[in-house]
Amino acid sequence: MFRSLLVPLDGSSFSENALPLALNIAKLAGAAVQLLHVHVPLIYTTGASALDSGGDESVWKQERTYLNQTIARWQAVAPGVRMGSALLEGFVPEALREQMSGKAELMVMTTHGRGPASRFWLGSVTDALVRTATVPLLLLRPSEQAPPLALSPPFHHMMITLDGSDLAEQALGPALQLGRLMQTRYTLLRVVKPVVSLDPTTGWSATTDRNEPLARQQLDEAQAYLDRIAERLRGQGLTVQTRLVLHTRPADTILEETREQGVDVIALATHGRGGLQRLLLGSVADKVLRGGTTPLLICRPQIET
Repeated sequence: MFRSLLVPLDGSSFSENALPLALNIAKLAGAAVQLLHVHVPLIYTTGASALDSGGDESVWKQERTYLNQTIARWQAVAPGVRMGSALLEGFVPEALREQMSGKAELMVMTTHGRGPASRFWLGSVTDALVRTATVPLLLLRPSEQAPPLALSPPFHHMMITLDGSDLAEQALGPALQLGRLMQTRYTLLRVVKPVVSLDPTTGWSATTDRNEPLARQQLDEAQAYLDRIAERLRGQGLTVQTRLVLHTRPADTILEETREQGVDVIALATHGRGGLQRLLLGSVADKVLRGGTTPLLICRPQIET
């Protein structure tokens, strides 16, 4: 279960859009929430930051005050949730990543923030964490306005995207933990790329009748895979359906299925391997993150060496 959640803030109302959801998860799970802010020193000298500069100390105090005020404001919304904060220092992605180690099971954050203390979450920070985070990330597209002082409603429909590999299936654990808290229903999605051959007359790839038996076998195997996982989850009392889609662009399919199926959270691994190395490479997660507005639960699989 989730016992501790991390919420990075950059001082803007954009980043605070993660708080209503994070606090709701914490309330349901009985977990603690730690707010994080990364102080980037105003002046750097060779090998060390100049923390003794008056201006830098003033900024540090302002950032500490901001964290304390944010806790006081949101504690009234979720009085039973334990809240704390940490003012970190250094390069933002590295500081946040270090805070994850052994201290949390989930980080909830917006994909970007603005304001006087902006640390541009969309771009280098989010990208770096997606590729290197040691805990699952629940990423949200923020509203243009400050979030209301209220808990977010629970998720009702989660889509878990799989590719047939053991690595991609590592997203199931965190996804089911989150889904059980909110009693959500699940759709297991698998996207299979069409079997194509090179047309000798044009030089372009084209689907041919000769590929149909192979394509049918590929689809049958993919559906059988989804059915096995679905039955296992149904045996745990969960409501699960499956979707198998033949498409050349997995990210576009994920976004389209999200809209058509009424999905309010997507869970996926940042990459997968095995068989035809289908689907969930980092580029797909990256395109889904940038192309959609639905919350995204991203899990970086642990690769045994």
